[in-house]
Amino acid sequence: MNRTSEKKIILFDGVCNLCNSSINFVIKRDRKDVFRFTALQEEVGRGLIDKYGIDPSNTDSIILIENNKAYIKSSAALRIAKSMSGGYPLLFIFMVIPKFIRNWVYDFVARNRYKWYGKKESCMIPTPELKAKFL
Repeated sequence: MNRTSEKKIILFDGVCNLCNSSINFVIKRDRKDVFRFTALQEEVGRGLIDKYGIDPSNTDSIILIENNKAYIKSSAALRIAKSMSGGYPLLFIFMVIPKFIRNWVYDFVARNRYKWYGKKESCMIPTPELKAKFL
């Protein structure tokens, strides 16, 4: 994992259609190539969850690892937006909203994501062009 030590790592629910769409959205806007990706269900993802002491029953959608620190829920999503191209970094202003309010909204969407967006039988397989972005 030395080659990715300077990269920001996004762990995502590999069977969630919303999460997969979100990862594709980030990839298209990652013009500076700052992100690497792995599914929570993959061996690398499970290892990172253990390393950072994250409870997967509390956080099971998107996690960001940046500068050897793990961010979860709304903090992860807003930090990801901050590193994307275009106007998305402006969304970081929502960090001023208290975390318990941001996470309440985040948890509401996360709880309903399978019902609203569906679920795959297995994790997404990256195309050959994108394989280098996945751990």
